[in-house]
Amino acid sequence: MSAEKHGSLLDAVKGQPKQVWITAFAAVIAFMGIGLVDPILLSIAEGLDATPSQVTLLFSSYLGVQVVAMLVTSAASARFGAKRTVLTGLTLIVLATALCTMAGSIEQLVGLRAVWGLGNAFFIATALSVIVGAATGGQAGAILLYEAALGLGLSVGPLLGALLGSISWRGPFLGTSVLMACALVLCAVFLKSDSHERRPKVGILDPLKALRHGGLLRTSIGSAFYTAAFFAVLAWSPFVLEWNAVAIGLIFFGWGLCVAVAGVALAPRLAARLGERRATVVSVLAYAVLLLVMVVPSKPLLVVAIILSGLVSGLLNTLFTGTAMSISDAPRPVASAGYNFCRWLGGAAAATLVGHVAEWFGFGQSPFLVAAVLCVLAGGLLSIGARKPDPHTVPAEAALVGEEL
Repeated sequence: MSAEKHGSLLDAVKGQPKQVWITAFAAVIAFMGIGLVDPILLSIAEGLDATPSQVTLLFSSYLGVQVVAMLVTSAASARFGAKRTVLTGLTLIVLATALCTMAGSIEQLVGLRAVWGLGNAFFIATALSVIVGAATGGQAGAILLYEAALGLGLSVGPLLGALLGSISWRGPFLGTSVLMACALVLCAVFLKSDSHERRPKVGILDPLKALRHGGLLRTSIGSAFYTAAFFAVLAWSPFVLEWNAVAIGLIFFGWGLCVAVAGVALAPRLAARLGERRATVVSVLAYAVLLLVMVVPSKPLLVVAIILSGLVSGLLNTLFTGTAMSISDAPRPVASAGYNFCRWLGGAAAATLVGHVAEWFGFGQSPFLVAAVLCVLAGGLLSIGARKPDPHTVPAEAALVGEEL
């Protein structure tokens, strides 16, 4: 995807049918769930008398279930059809978020977030195929629209969490439930019914078998290290800053906008200049540098580093997947599923361990230091085999951001 194609991509977004926009709207709400709880972590800890390590389980239960479920939901979508899979996912999210508003303990909330992650897996594994299948004007514009939905969801999620969370920590869950209920109704009415055509079978273990390829395995593990660092920033920064929900929400709103801009506009240009693999190595090492800046005990410096890290995360979200999609001969949906299984397993592990890392090392910024080391390891893994040709384009499939997140 060269830089010169951006104008045509933006033009392709125009004039899309209703079901494309409705699915994109639902995708925005779904992606909001990733950062929604970030500004209210301290409020939840106080309201439910929970420790930081318990509260960060809200990320790990959500991601852990989503990671495992994605291996199943891809097969389910191939068997039962896109609309049924989308509606199943949205229904689970509506129920889980509604019940979150009534949770009486951190254990209940963590369990409901796991159900939320299951619903999200059903939805995001299928929504992109719905958009691409219904879009007019070419696949590239539809994929860009989906990537824009990701960026908007990542930026609006923390802001909505902050505004509603300033009233009560239960507010963001109620707001998400209402919005998702609207998306469920719209998708039920406007999405086309599933056809009865015979669909290709996808085995549950096929994505894991694809990881037998050395290049794909190294890329996947490297991405897992980066994603662990990503969630160290997302899950631990509020505890270091100790600011109110609105302040945290505004910081991560700016961060999310940077993710969106870099993923759509900057990543293809960097890949065109340096090549996919080299651009990924440079970006992940830049992320390590920003993480080392976060170790410095200065809250203003931490805020600047968080927002700037959004730009690098936007680059890496696209570049890592571009590398994964072009490095092996496996079918791209299968390679993507195996890659994303490893990637988000890293995120779930980080969200679980981040609080314990701070306790083990004895100072609050230690998770950022460990995350920086992981990013250096990721850069090293990607550098193996660097003598092979390095593509200077990010393939359209690299924008399969729904599978990334």
